[in-house]
Amino acid sequence: MRIEKKLNKLDGVAATVNYATEKAKVSVPEGYDPALLIAEVEKTGYSAALPTPARQDSRRDDGKDDADPELDTLRHRLIGSIILTVPVIAVAMIPALQFTYWQWASLALAAPVIVWGAWPFHKAAWINLRHGAATMDTLISMGTSAAFLWSLYALFLGTAGTPGMTHGFEFALAPSDGAANIYLEVGAGVTMFILAGRYFEKRSKRQAGAALRALLELGAKEVAVLRDGVETKIPVEDLTVGDEFIVRPGEKIATDGVVVSGASAVDASMLTGESVPVEVSAGDAVAGATVNAGGRLVVRATRVGSDTQLAQMARMVEDAQTGKAEVQRLADRISGIFVPIVIVIAAITLGGWLGAGFPVAAAFTAAVAVLVIACPCALGLATPTALLVGTGRGAQLGILIKGPEILESTRKVDTIVLDKTGTVTSGKMTLVDVIVEQGTVREELLRIAGALEDASEHPIAQAIAKAATQELGGLPEVESFANIEGKGVQGIVEGRAALVGRESLLSDWSQHLSVEVGRAKAAAEADGKTVVAVGWDGAARGVLVVADTVKPTSAEAIAQMKALGLTPVLLTGDNSAVAQRIAAEVGIDEVIAEVLPQEKVAVVTRLQSEGKVVAMVGDGVNDAPALAQADLGLAMGTGTDVAIEASDITLVRGDLRSAVDAIRLSRRTLGTIKSNLFWAFAYNVAAIPIAALGLLNPMLAGAAMALSSVFVVGNSLRLRGFRSIAKTSA
Repeated sequence: MRIEKKLNKLDGVAATVNYATEKAKVSVPEGYDPALLIAEVEKTGYSAALPTPARQDSRRDDGKDDADPELDTLRHRLIGSIILTVPVIAVAMIPALQFTYWQWASLALAAPVIVWGAWPFHKAAWINLRHGAATMDTLISMGTSAAFLWSLYALFLGTAGTPGMTHGFEFALAPSDGAANIYLEVGAGVTMFILAGRYFEKRSKRQAGAALRALLELGAKEVAVLRDGVETKIPVEDLTVGDEFIVRPGEKIATDGVVVSGASAVDASMLTGESVPVEVSAGDAVAGATVNAGGRLVVRATRVGSDTQLAQMARMVEDAQTGKAEVQRLADRISGIFVPIVIVIAAITLGGWLGAGFPVAAAFTAAVAVLVIACPCALGLATPTALLVGTGRGAQLGILIKGPEILESTRKVDTIVLDKTGTVTSGKMTLVDVIVEQGTVREELLRIAGALEDASEHPIAQAIAKAATQELGGLPEVESFANIEGKGVQGIVEGRAALVGRESLLSDWSQHLSVEVGRAKAAAEADGKTVVAVGWDGAARGVLVVADTVKPTSAEAIAQMKALGLTPVLLTGDNSAVAQRIAAEVGIDEVIAEVLPQEKVAVVTRLQSEGKVVAMVGDGVNDAPALAQADLGLAMGTGTDVAIEASDITLVRGDLRSAVDAIRLSRRTLGTIKSNLFWAFAYNVAAIPIAALGLLNPMLAGAAMALSSVFVVGNSLRLRGFRSIAKTSA
């Protein structure tokens, strides 16, 4: 917030700063020196740098992901703090463990934790102090430092360092000079718990840039380019506009271009959402990173590098992530008011005791007690424990929640946008009907067509062959097989000259469908299904209907979404007829069809501008920008890595009912975090007056700290009882 305010005060500058991605998106006048922006950020106490290209930034020369030094350092601090703190807390809480020089052993163990382990908090507190601000870091630093410094005073100048000194577990409270009290377990314990919370948060934030890395990895790495009639392999980065390159069956198309020669089916579902592969031939445009599913193509490059559709999608994902509204941590929001109040109370306590004529040591004891009791390890545990249990339970149910900032979005979601292919439907072509001409046996039609299609690489052909194999067992051999570009296949099966493909292929051989079968074919095509005609021995024998089928659980999931108060919207790149049929089948009333990836983002943005809080469920690369733009992005785990990385929640099972469970679990987890925070703060608020009156001995402080932590953990553990709707309805 401070960085954003500073940048926006500069002339002609408009800035949005995103806490989760650690990026600022800045609009500046032409010719503006970026060094001025960096200098302004540095004035707030933070560092800044201009972004490097994603491909260079995300991978090292050895192909491995860049390490995160900050995360590694945090992990080392956490592990070291756990090892050193556990014995300190144990010996302070259990009088039986307090051996002769236990207090000095505690000092040796706790000092590195409070100084080195809590260094990030001390550093942040100092930076905040220089800029007149107070955050949770201020409270953590002051509390742990006060506990440590007072313990040093009690050990070296008071009576706490006496051999054989023990902290008895007494309920009696009485004012004292504090010279016999040490607070080392409080300082070390708070540091350990807060470090744990920060580590888990940092680890989840690191995923922010992974969607862009995954997008860039999708493209082809090498390309077979034709120069002077010679085929040469070159890195795809060296491709220039106008180059002609070869794409063989099964290969990715290296960049956006136009087909020069050849015909094939191209699987473009990742970019367009079309469930049916697109037939292309000379003169047709193709997009980079789509897959050639059929014949050999020669393509002329029209756009390369950052101009390609894939690169534009990468930019859209980044823009959507950067533009996402900042979700402040709940603890920080409250502590913005809480921290200054606690510091004021500590100062008033010190002044009040001195003014009343009490010894300086007694006054300092009371003031330090206020800071110590106000530095809440329960608050440090409130968010991470609920997240740990909630996300752990989610993982058991196939729901992966990425971090704390995700949960707030689920509370207000009222509209859920669903991609069609691979989300509501299976995303795979399936044989749904066999229509035969009079006098033709269904099994015979399926056997001959299945045998011919089994020899083809086309996705629709493979769907027919798979269905025929499953129903009939084995398939006969094919002789004289030939692929007729853009029309279908022909060959000899069981001594019969057979044709399978478009109706026009059969017409070329004077084989015509009857009026009845023709009507059935037209009705299926009007419904958005793909129809393949079959003929042999000079006559048309029937048609096979292929379609992307609805998942068995989708209709139930839609009903459950409506019960949660959500409005489902079907959003797809497929044609209107297909979309309307699918929507009617599952019970969705609102349909938006025939949209391109950039239009999906626009649709989500439009819904948001209408005041709706939008969740998006998708599975393809084409959904990634929209998943990032939505208030809550849910990706099917059966989908692409890009969609999964751009989303907030991943649904491992690919069952749409998991989306309902994800929203229910997220809301329940958020509710638990809020109740944890309330009780953690309530504990502090109740304990501060006791500390200010000088009625808080260290053993009770430790016990109260432990009890508040146990309460928070116990409250979080209740999330283990969360049940999936899918299981209760089954």
